[in-house]
Amino acid sequence: MPDPTVAWMFPGQGSQERGMGRDLYESNARARELFDRADDLLGRPLSRLCFDGPDDDLNRTANAQPAIYVTSLACLAAARESGALAGEPAFVAGHSLGEYTALAAAGALTFEDGLRLVERRGQLTQAAALATPGGMAAVLGIDEAAAAAVCAEAGAELCNINSPGQLVIGGTKDAVARACELALERGARKAVPLDVSGAFHTSLMQPAVAGMREAVDATEIRAPSTPFVANDRADVIADPAAIRDELVYQLTHPVRWVQCVEYMAAHGVTTFVEIGPGRVLAGLVKRIARDAELRNINGVASLAV
Repeated sequence: MPDPTVAWMFPGQGSQERGMGRDLYESNARARELFDRADDLLGRPLSRLCFDGPDDDLNRTANAQPAIYVTSLACLAAARESGALAGEPAFVAGHSLGEYTALAAAGALTFEDGLRLVERRGQLTQAAALATPGGMAAVLGIDEAAAAAVCAEAGAELCNINSPGQLVIGGTKDAVARACELALERGARKAVPLDVSGAFHTSLMQPAVAGMREAVDATEIRAPSTPFVANDRADVIADPAAIRDELVYQLTHPVRWVQCVEYMAAHGVTTFVEIGPGRVLAGLVKRIARDAELRNINGVASLAV
């Protein structure tokens, strides 16, 4: 039986770091198998890129996305085998790219099919970013309504609703710069440009939509065995057609992470387990569900039961 108080969550792009997964590869047969299968399927040494970099190559969108997907599922496999994660959660969710990992964890995608989709997503979004240059910025200290008003005036768009008072906006570089100016004028504490290659989760990713639709339509997707909370709806979706729509729609629309966490908390979750590199999501949840228990599964040290 699933534990009704536990949710698993999987990180998105930006959580990658050189060295991720190396200790799991060296000490856990299941994790090693996943990295080796990924290298074989992709026809390139993704594992070596995760372990050794260089950082510039690892941070490229087309590399970072499959690298995070594989590392996160290696963390999950090692945690299950070691007993660090016992049983199943009440919900799974992922931030942006992490939706693919969550769906694989819930059995809606096979490891290989998920990896192929993530590889294609990385290629398509990187190409869209090159075709239509843009940027993103973190805006701190104003609420969603104020940020949306600033974006509308400047021609920018909301990308991520990450936590109360922490939003990410995107668009053309001029639009983002103007939105940052307006946000600061209207009470934002900070407006910080992000080191990203494009304006993800905005209409500037539209060139990636047709290719992603073709890819998801050609992929077998099953109903998840664990309820999957989608970024856009901040609600559970189970129908494979709806999941396909979500994976395409999220390219050009914001990640509603605050609402996803609030939904899970309202449905009884008190422990949120971040599975994958980094600790970004745990930090966000701490500001959304302040009384929640947080765990990270991101390497061998985190597997101690």
